[in-house]
Amino acid sequence: MVLDLLLIGLAVTLFPLPIMAFVLVVSAPRGVRKGLAFILAWLACLVTVMAMVLLFTGGQPPPPRSPPSIAALVATLVIGVGLVVYSEHRRRRSRRGRTTADPDAREGAPGDGAEGAEDTGSSMSSRMDEATGWSAAALAVLLQPWGMVAAAAATVVQADLSHGQSFLALMGFCLLATSTLLAMELYMVFSPEKAQRALLGLRAWLERHKDQAIVVVCLLLGLWLVGRSLYQLTG
Repeated sequence: MVLDLLLIGLAVTLFPLPIMAFVLVVSAPRGVRKGLAFILAWLACLVTVMAMVLLFTGGQPPPPRSPPSIAALVATLVIGVGLVVYSEHRRRRSRRGRTTADPDAREGAPGDGAEGAEDTGSSMSSRMDEATGWSAAALAVLLQPWGMVAAAAATVVQADLSHGQSFLALMGFCLLATSTLLAMELYMVFSPEKAQRALLGLRAWLERHKDQAIVVVCLLLGLWLVGRSLYQLTG
């Protein structure tokens, strides 16, 4: 369970879409407060899901080969397959987008692409300027990678709270899944001007490479979940 939660937490914290949104949140006026609201809502989602699973199991893992144990493994298998399918969908969509782009149009207007991206970023930034802490919190809930969180929930079914290791594993998962957001928030607190430039540069890089990042993260985690659940179901 510990290794599974470690890998899922790593995938959650590296997922690019929440990172890109969080950069806009902390770069807006009163961004540190909005970023804190984002992080608290993000953590609240993780803790609530884990608590619901533990409430269902009573903090004790179901016996091996019991219906709840098999159901958790089947759920993990389905989630893993879904992540693999989604990664392939993103890969094909990204490739299709590149092949259908009109090179003549880009050559005829060399600055249009950069200006369009800049306009889009400016539009999103202006919306975040007007957002409140509640809006930032709602954004955190919407952008939570719920498929990965569901995989973590299916894994937490095995948690045994009578052992301190399980409790530490759950805490470690929540902190790891939030670590990227926490690091950016602290960066903005202690060095706001430098952090804003660096984070906006990071967001620009992710904007160009987000599809590749999503494909890699979802594919690797999906294959791990499929392999692990099949091994335990057939072992």
